[in-house]
Amino acid sequence: MNLLPDPLARSAEQETHMKAMVIIPTYNECNNIEPLVAKILALGDNFHITIVDDNSRDGTGEIANSLAQTYSRVDVIHRPNKLGLGTAYVAGFIHALQKEAEYVFEMDADFSHDPKSLPDFLALMDSYDVVIGSRYAKGVAVVNWSLRRLFVSLAANLYARWITGLNLCDCTSGFKCFKREVLRNIDLTKIYANGYAFQVEMNFRAQRLGYRLGELPIIFFDRHDGQSKMSMKIAREAFWHLFKLRINSLLRPMNFAPRAPAPYHQRAA
Repeated sequence: MNLLPDPLARSAEQETHMKAMVIIPTYNECNNIEPLVAKILALGDNFHITIVDDNSRDGTGEIANSLAQTYSRVDVIHRPNKLGLGTAYVAGFIHALQKEAEYVFEMDADFSHDPKSLPDFLALMDSYDVVIGSRYAKGVAVVNWSLRRLFVSLAANLYARWITGLNLCDCTSGFKCFKREVLRNIDLTKIYANGYAFQVEMNFRAQRLGYRLGELPIIFFDRHDGQSKMSMKIAREAFWHLFKLRINSLLRPMNFAPRAPAPYHQRAA
C-alpha cells in the first residue's frame, strides 16, 4: 500500500482541533479508499475522516486500519455485516459528535463526489445549517449515467419533493454537510430509513426542526471502480419509507412552525 507523505503521519504533536469530519461508508472499496483518503487529508488539517466499513470481503477494512494507524485524522468503525447506508451514517454521526466535530459530511467512497468540493461546503455554513451537494441545481450535472438511471433519479426526487414538501432541487443527494447542532437535535435513534431514503429523511427532519437548507451545485461522476449499490429493492424500500415518513409526520406534528428554507435564488450559486 502506498502511504501518504510523511508530513501527514500520525504523531501526538500533530493532533489538531477537530473542525470537519467526513463520514465514508464502505463495502468492497479496496481500490478507492486509499486515494480518496489521501485527497481529503491533503485539503488541510481541519479535515478528519471516519470510515464505516461493513465487513468488506475485498480487504477494505484492513486498508482502513492501516490508514488509521498511520494518520491521526483517520478513524475506522468496523461493523459485522452489511447493515445498510443509513445505519452506517448514523454510526458515523454519533462518532463525529463524540469527537466534537463542528461540521459533519456525508460522502461516497467511490469518487462519485469530488473531494475538491469539500471546502466549498464549509464556505456556505455561515448561511445554512445543512448544505446539500446538488446534481440538479443548475440543470442536470451527472456524468456517465444511462438514461434509465437518470430517469429513476429524477422521478425519485420528484416523488420526494411531493411527499415531503422539501424545497430542494436534489432531495436524494448523498454529498452533504451538517452543522453539529443539527445532528445533536435530530433524534438519530428514530431514523428508520436505511437505504437511499435516508438522505431524504435527514433533510426532512432538519427542515421540520427549522434549520436552513441550501444547495451547492456539484457534478456527479458515476463510480470509476467497483459496483453500484443501487438496486430495485432499494428503490422500492425508499418509496415506502418516504410514504411512512409523511404519514408519521402528520400523526405527530411539530409543536412549532419551522423556518422555511431560503428560495432557490438565495441559495448557493
